[in-house]
Amino acid sequence: MSLTPSNMLPLGTNAPDFKLVNTIDDTFVSLDEAKGLNGTLILFICNHCPFVIHVNPQLSQLAKDYVSKGINCIAISSNDVDNYPQDAPHLMKQHAIENDYKFPYLYDQTQDVAKAYNAACTPDFYVFNDELKLVYRGQLDDSRPGNNLELTGKDIRDTLDSLLNKQPVSKTQKPSVGCNIKWK
Repeated sequence: MSLTPSNMLPLGTNAPDFKLVNTIDDTFVSLDEAKGLNGTLILFICNHCPFVIHVNPQLSQLAKDYVSKGINCIAISSNDVDNYPQDAPHLMKQHAIENDYKFPYLYDQTQDVAKAYNAACTPDFYVFNDELKLVYRGQLDDSRPGNNLELTGKDIRDTLDSLLNKQPVSKTQKPSVGCNIKWK
C-alpha cells in the first residue's frame, strides 16, 4: 500500500464548483444542488483502495448521523479507470449499494475536480461551512489498516459538531493518508 498524504488546501478556500454524474442513479449533480444547509463534507474515495475499504463503515455512518442535521456528504472518485477498471462507474454504483452510502458517489472522468481541490489521496476529506468556505482538510481519524486503532471518525465528527454548534474548528489538522489518486 502506498502512503500518500493529502495536500493541505488553505483554510478559507471557496469550494470549487462541479457538476458530475452520480453513478448511483446516472443523474448529474452539482455542488450547489448537493451542498448541505449547515455544511458539506466532500470526500475523494475509490472502490479498491485499502484505506477507503477500511473507513467505509464510518463514511456510511457519518452520512446517517449528519444529513438530518443539515450537513451533506458528497463522494467523488477521480481515478483513471482505463488502468484501474475496478473503479469504473458501474462498479462505483455497486460499491455504493454494498456500503450503504446515503450520499451521491460522483465520477470525475476528466480529473478536473480532483485537481481543483488539490486532492492527492484516497480517502481525502474536505469540510466546508454553510458559505462553502473550507474549515477542515485532513484525516477522518487516527485509524489505519493494520494499526488496530478504533475507527471513530473523531476528527471529522469534531469538525462537523463544531460547525453545528457555531464553535471554532480546530486549526490542528492532520493530513489524511492513503493510496494516491490514479492520474491519467
